[in-house]
Amino acid sequence: MRVDVSADVSIRGAGPVGCTLALLLQRQGRSVALVRQRKEAHAAFRPIALSHASRLILERAGAWGMLSPTPIASIHVSQQGGFGRTRMSAADAGVPALGYVVDYAALLDALLALASERNIPFQAGPAGALLAVHAEGTTDEITRKEYGQEAVVAQVTTRPGAVATAWERFTPDGPLALLPLDGRYGAVWGARPERARELCELTEAAFLAALARAFGRRAGAFVAAGARSRMPLALRVRATRVGERSAFIGNAAQTLHPVAGQGLNLGLRDAWDLAQVLHGAEDPGDARLLQGFAALRRFDATATVRVTDFLAGAFLGTHPLSRLTRGFGLTALDICLPARRFFARRMIYGASALP
Repeated sequence: MRVDVSADVSIRGAGPVGCTLALLLQRQGRSVALVRQRKEAHAAFRPIALSHASRLILERAGAWGMLSPTPIASIHVSQQGGFGRTRMSAADAGVPALGYVVDYAALLDALLALASERNIPFQAGPAGALLAVHAEGTTDEITRKEYGQEAVVAQVTTRPGAVATAWERFTPDGPLALLPLDGRYGAVWGARPERARELCELTEAAFLAALARAFGRRAGAFVAAGARSRMPLALRVRATRVGERSAFIGNAAQTLHPVAGQGLNLGLRDAWDLAQVLHGAEDPGDARLLQGFAALRRFDATATVRVTDFLAGAFLGTHPLSRLTRGFGLTALDICLPARRFFARRMIYGASALP
């Protein structure tokens, strides 16, 4: 039964996932409103690795041409203090690039500008709608796992400058990623809270020295670092992603450890699948329709959460046996092209990469 509403779909949360869903639904002719209760503060530098699948989604939403991303042609993975490494290339996965790096603020600004240009209404509070989509972040009804880590984020300059290789280095403190962006790198370094605080408080020279000790010289000499920030790392998963005339996507459904860069990409796949399920539906809040969306997302979300959670823990620790096991795993992945190709495509496309 239809009720008096201001829009077919009300999206609570005007971050990248919520804005992308709004743009996709509007292109289908669906009336939609974005609820933005407060302007999000995003002054701190925050590099985001978008997968090739995310590029395709943003292209469908009409937003990709507004971005100036740095493509990732290859990813080099290694561990500090142990043998073994693997290198994945775009050719392995059969795509033009494994991913694309942008600053979170630039991505969000582009999506908000496009939503305004297309006259998608912004509201300060929830309004009547046939379907309320939660994309505003974590809710109370979640399962939470603390990793006992924080991510230190900074923009760093190397000599020579960054090109098209992304680096993932597993250190005793935690995973260290270097993402190429406009000739420099976005560094994301997981560490215990006290160590993360120490890294943020070091002088620039001392921080660069610590970075060089952990990473080595594969990416060049570290010569400058911008302002550093830190954020806590945890796994949060909502038990169900649908309710009565409601759906949960992005961080409202799950928040992941940043290792492998899957959080936002998984959220964008949430938005894409929900838009496809709602396409042509007379009542977007129909319970059977929403249950179908939940079933559609279950495997991709569960598998991505488990892989990310495994990687967050498997590469910690300094025990020689652990290092040896990790080394053999990295080496096996490096010499087995089918496994490397499958893993790369799984990270790019989600469950649709499965044969």
